[in-house]
Amino acid sequence: MSTHPWYTCAMSAPDFLDEIIEASTAENPDFPRLVEAAQQRRRLLRSLGDMRRSLRMSQTAVAAKMATSQSQLGRLEAGEADPRLSTIERYAAALGKRIEWDLADADKPNETRPANRSRVAS
Repeated sequence: MSTHPWYTCAMSAPDFLDEIIEASTAENPDFPRLVEAAQQRRRLLRSLGDMRRSLRMSQTAVAAKMATSQSQLGRLEAGEADPRLSTIERYAAALGKRIEWDLADADKPNETRPANRSRVAS
């Protein structure tokens, strides 16, 4: 069974996903960090989507403020796109927020913010 910190499933026997993770890590030792970075981006985008909904703003209205299409914003919220930092910043700005970034050592655990290195601020 995998012992990577981002792996949370407690199965008794390895499955196909375990095999993919182990093989990918064997080929690229940075694979677990790449997965964690992708998960952090997804959490950030989910929080922006949650914020948009709590503000009762439609994807169409936010997309117009971002100078993009509703379908592109929908793909972004669904995790079907790997956005540029500028796109994430435009998304936050359309909600009246800004993104605050921190730079941390990759080999050290999250010391300042356990869930996310970037965050949405008012």
